[in-house]
Amino acid sequence: MSRAKGKKPAKRRPASKRKRRSAPSVEYSMLLTSTLCLLALGVVMVFSASSTTQLLGESGDSAFYLKRTLICVVIGLVGMRILAAKGVAIAQNTTPLVLAIAFALSIVVLIPGIGRSANGSQAWLGAGSVQFQPSELMKVMLIVFGASILARRPQMTSGGIGPMLPFLGVVLCGVGVVVIQDFGTAIVMCLAVGALLTAAGARIRDLALMAACLGAVAMFAVMVEPYRMERITSFLNPSADPGGAGFQLIQAKLALGSGGLFGVGLGESLQKAFYLPEAHTDMIGAVIGEELGIVGIAGLLGLYGMFGYAGLRIAKSARNRYTKLLAAGLTSLVLTQALVNLLALLGMAPLTGVPLPFVSYGNSSMLVMLGAVGLLLNIAANPGAKLRVVDGGRTEINERRKPRNKRVPAAAISGAGTSRSRSRRNSRTRGARAGGRRRAAG
Repeated sequence: MSRAKGKKPAKRRPASKRKRRSAPSVEYSMLLTSTLCLLALGVVMVFSASSTTQLLGESGDSAFYLKRTLICVVIGLVGMRILAAKGVAIAQNTTPLVLAIAFALSIVVLIPGIGRSANGSQAWLGAGSVQFQPSELMKVMLIVFGASILARRPQMTSGGIGPMLPFLGVVLCGVGVVVIQDFGTAIVMCLAVGALLTAAGARIRDLALMAACLGAVAMFAVMVEPYRMERITSFLNPSADPGGAGFQLIQAKLALGSGGLFGVGLGESLQKAFYLPEAHTDMIGAVIGEELGIVGIAGLLGLYGMFGYAGLRIAKSARNRYTKLLAAGLTSLVLTQALVNLLALLGMAPLTGVPLPFVSYGNSSMLVMLGAVGLLLNIAANPGAKLRVVDGGRTEINERRKPRNKRVPAAAISGAGTSRSRSRRNSRTRGARAGGRRRAAG
């Protein structure tokens, strides 16, 4: 039967022109997998380490810290998903504003009656169960600000300390405000900024000079606060005061030693119940070592190694200087904080109260770290993106896409080949005729 008049058959789009969603890169998958595995381990170990709070009379609900951790993880994952989509553009457009907010909150928390104190430091804002630590926001914003200014002015790291003074001045102000609240977070900030400057091309001698100056300032900060001096002395000789300043470090070593190769079993730790203070926060690594043994600690280190490898690979593959420095700085921030925590756990560094990223209980740290992962995922998804300024300073991201190869019809190819062969034959014929005329004339 013939088709009805006036009706044209629907044209089907060629398969090559259909919209295809590109698969995530290996670095993207590794970063996301390591983060989710660390979060899962953290949720399990926070519940295990804090399950004795009801027995000790600290809380009426043994799952109190588990519930708060789960709520924080859900909120953090939502924020991470948003930043994984458009995080770099958001960071570029809001860095000065968010940095100013971080400075304002860090100053407000020092006002008596407004800031909340815990363990000798006044570093929290809020009331009841809803509290936030401004120093956690400050440490990430210094990295974001540093990546921005070092990308715009690459000459800052090639002419000594002088050209870097604008950035170093902001860093010193941020560290100076934070060191009053949380000495451990200030140490992590300095190490992460040093790693960022190294990635930006700073000279080793300039970094060594800055480290010496910061070391002198750190010693002064330690001497003016008695509890900081106690932590330093307990680190050097914990057995000098086993029932006081050295108690926590000694109990952490006992927990790690009693775990053996495979641990005593999940939930079976004895140190967390009566001997190990703050077992669910900065000492959660000791609980992991006791319950899961050397295998558990090796798995933890492997996940951080996987995270670091993926983050540095993302920084290497980024084609924009800003995203390259941002990825390197955020990866270094996570790794340095994990390193400071684990070294203190092993007695190789002073106890600073720094939480283990993605694992320890700490709502502020969890939210900020997941936000940093969102930025890294955004860079991994668009490694060839170029930053474009539009509409009065607003930043957009343009992806670099490879040009698609257009298919040329076979008839056109054969026609082009035929025309080229004809032109070659005609040129040879014209050349032969011209040569014959020249010989006849001669």
